Amino acid sequence: MLTLIASSGWWQVGIALEIAVIAVAAVIVIVIVWLAIRIAKQASTAEQAVEVVRQQTAELGGIARINDSGVRILHAARSLRKVAVGK
Repeated sequence: MLTLIASSGWWQVGIALEIAVIAVAAVIVIVIVWLAIRIAKQASTAEQAVEVVRQQTAELGGIARINDSGVRILHAARSLRKVAVGK
């Protein structure tokens, strides 16, 4: 009879452990979802910042042409110096 009474209390311990495991799992899921929401907000902010940088640097496409013109001017100046100095 004593064994029956002692063993009949273990199911309560089992249920308590199951509830604890479920509670821990729920907390972990909540934390993961909360972090995912934070990451999504930060990604949105970063995306907007990248768009601003893209707009600010869009005009840099003409730099190759400007550099080419600078090189041509430099070559022309060197040619003129050779003619003027005689070297």
